Amino acid sequence: MVRISAILLGAGESKRMGANKLLLPWGKKIVLIHCVDTLLQSIVKEVIVVRGDRTKLMDSQLKGRKVRVVMNPHYRRGMSTSIRRGIRAIDPNSHGILIALADMPFVSARTVNALVRAFAQGKGEIIVPSFRGRKGHPVLFHKRYKKELLQLRGDVGGKSIIERHPEEARLVRTKSEGVVKDIDTWKDYGKRVRK
Repeated sequence: MVRISAILLGAGESKRMGANKLLLPWGKKIVLIHCVDTLLQSIVKEVIVVRGDRTKLMDSQLKGRKVRVVMNPHYRRGMSTSIRRGIRAIDPNSHGILIALADMPFVSARTVNALVRAFAQGKGEIIVPSFRGRKGHPVLFHKRYKKELLQLRGDVGGKSIIERHPEEARLVRTKSEGVVKDIDTWKDYGKRVRK
């Protein structure tokens, strides 16, 4: 079976919220734990959680879960620093790297599994979920893109890599709007929590 390492990026500053959105209630859990549990319920082989120094509270919440937590001291320099930190912590024998965002609690384990299956079936070396024509997250990269992911700088994710290798990118259509929904503002959070 294909081995996929999932990196959950949870070191952001939540600037637009003014509070750490990952610690907000989400059902009976908090946003971060909900996202972690989604990955743990999927068929990925390991989960790496990248956190910043403002998110030490996460450690106690994560106790007892089969995840590896890595600290990114440079998170203020942008998302790329967390991606690099996570990649350095993954199992070197992994075939692919799933990059997930910890502020997207509507992503389901079913969607993650669909991405892993598409990758395992050789449908592409970069697997991107889509909802009604909109590209979303998480994104699954073949391990051969590890070097390019490590070269990312600033507040960017893997979009530039997808744009550089369009022939290798495959869209997996999903019926779940969760792949394009995040919680960046209080309005987003309030609207979606009530649903």
